Amino acid sequence: MILGMIMLMSFGLIDTFFVSLLGTDALAAISFTFPVTFTLISLNIGLGIGASAVIGRLRGQKEFHEANETATASITVAVLLVGLLAVVGMLTIEPVFSLLGADETLMPLIKQYMLVWYASGVLLAIPMVGNSVLRASGDTKTPSMIMAVGGAINAALDPLLIFGFGPIPAMGIQGAAWATLIAWLIGAVWILRLLAVKRKLMLPRLLTPSELKQYSQRVMKIGFPAAGANMLTPIAGGVMTAIVATYGAEAVAAWGVGNRLESIASIVVLALSMSLPPFISHNVGANQIERVKTAYRNVLTFIVLWQLLVFVGMWLLSPFIAEVFAEEQIVSAQIVLFLSIVPLGYGLQGIIILTNSSLNAMHLPMGALWLSILRLFVFYVPIAYVCSLYFGLKGLFWGCVLANLLMACVSLIWFKRALTQTHALHQQQEA
Repeated sequence: MILGMIMLMSFGLIDTFFVSLLGTDALAAISFTFPVTFTLISLNIGLGIGASAVIGRLRGQKEFHEANETATASITVAVLLVGLLAVVGMLTIEPVFSLLGADETLMPLIKQYMLVWYASGVLLAIPMVGNSVLRASGDTKTPSMIMAVGGAINAALDPLLIFGFGPIPAMGIQGAAWATLIAWLIGAVWILRLLAVKRKLMLPRLLTPSELKQYSQRVMKIGFPAAGANMLTPIAGGVMTAIVATYGAEAVAAWGVGNRLESIASIVVLALSMSLPPFISHNVGANQIERVKTAYRNVLTFIVLWQLLVFVGMWLLSPFIAEVFAEEQIVSAQIVLFLSIVPLGYGLQGIIILTNSSLNAMHLPMGALWLSILRLFVFYVPIAYVCSLYFGLKGLFWGCVLANLLMACVSLIWFKRALTQTHALHQQQEA
């Protein structure tokens, strides 16, 4: 998982790099799109979590036909829901991005990019949920390969479509969106053939409406709260982008670069958030609570130490990184400021993310949803905003770190109580 995500995130960073060569306006425009694009991606992630939890249990119970039906239903529902959200998004580009703080100068660039990206978001639903089906069936290598190849295709097409080559016209920022669409079209065809034909992990046909309703209900019971929790992140990110926008387009450009670098810096956390839940769900099911406690404690200890090393590396390399991504001195200085402060909280953020994924593994998706609400709208946004009022952009960055510290403490207490309650419930059932 780490290898696959390194490849995918690295190519996403390359995407940002090529767009940055178009100038500060293009970089600011694509930075405004991150909260919106991640909203669609979050819906896919949530449905993937629901699919993985339900299909994994069905396969453990040897209910293979029902697992295949559920896999088909999961992918179908993802395409339908993401497609609906994409249509709404296309019709509301201007009002949504105006609320985020984009001005009239950036709006044409945002429209060019988002009209194509929304279509690619629908295609992305297929490999994302399909990869969850593979992981639920015990295969983590193939999903990593699909992620890596998709990212590689996107990165290879970026310079060709953005700047043009031979008969291929220069499409500017829209070229980046077309590169993404082509990459995930290939990924969608690949995963469907793999699941329906080669592995026979889903049905090679569409479900009837009654079948779709029957087999998608359990997936959505876990998937919707998980998706809601994930979708809160880009909503909060949109609010934060609007706050940052008050400091100018240069600040938004720096914020966008910082967020892309955060994805790279958090790869190990994200990989663990996909590998820890199956371990926890199996051991909770077997009432091996001490093993769950040990795994949870060891993983969190490791991630805090690891992310501290990541922070040191990003802090030392910040001038070089800023030089790569920014031509203007003011943007470069703000990237350095971001990298010298915000990554200090990534280990604490890892505690929150891993606690959330563990609660989903324990079939407590509403607990994970409430944790996300507390993190983003009680701690993260309010604290960062208040700090920015008193200390400017630097205060906003330190506010992000403080919010992660407070929320990490809440997450540890929450998980301990949830585990105690789950253990007590198991004892009652055994009695």
